[in-house]
Amino acid sequence: MAIEHKDIAAIRQDYALGNLSESDVSNDPLVQFEKWFNEAVHSEVLEPNAMILSTVGDMSLPSSRVVLLKDLKDNGFSFFTNFNSRKGTEMNANPHVATLFFWPELQRQVRIEGLIEKLPEEDSDEYFQSRPKGSRLGAIASPQSETIPNRSFLEERVANLAHEFENQELVPRPEFWGGYLIKPLYIEFWQGRSSRLHDRIAFQKVSDSWKIVRLAP
Repeated sequence: MAIEHKDIAAIRQDYALGNLSESDVSNDPLVQFEKWFNEAVHSEVLEPNAMILSTVGDMSLPSSRVVLLKDLKDNGFSFFTNFNSRKGTEMNANPHVATLFFWPELQRQVRIEGLIEKLPEEDSDEYFQSRPKGSRLGAIASPQSETIPNRSFLEERVANLAHEFENQELVPRPEFWGGYLIKPLYIEFWQGRSSRLHDRIAFQKVSDSWKIVRLAP
């Protein structure tokens, strides 16, 4: 196995775009997240709503994948997926999840740990119908995370559905697809600093309030 870069250990970048102190952050981590998220959007970060979601199923190894944040609610972070996918079955077995936002253009990341719960069906119905028709058909056609024989298998299923719904815009949401809400118990804001002395401000849920602490980098 050969990697073009001869010395992976020498790949590094110094961080000097900003700083973060306890006096800078809101007392509410969701308000602080909204502030940072808006700054990521305004800075034209590529897909600022992309987040790495990590789950652990019953007696299985952790697994991670990128999903897209679709809404920031008063009590957490929402996204949508196939309930029968690997992440769906793992979250059903173990509701504890972790997720990570990384915005390298701002030298920032946000780590979130919390509990997962399904969104109300009305929320899932509303978002499903807001998607492009092709995305709705794809969600129905794909038996997400299952082994399939080839790509033609998917393309044929989508083609059949496209023919079935050719003359109607409304595509019913399948029961196996919908939304989740991550209710945070821990949120950490990380700002890159020079010489790897990064700023880490963490919010820990204690009863109904948040305790703010600084962590060593």
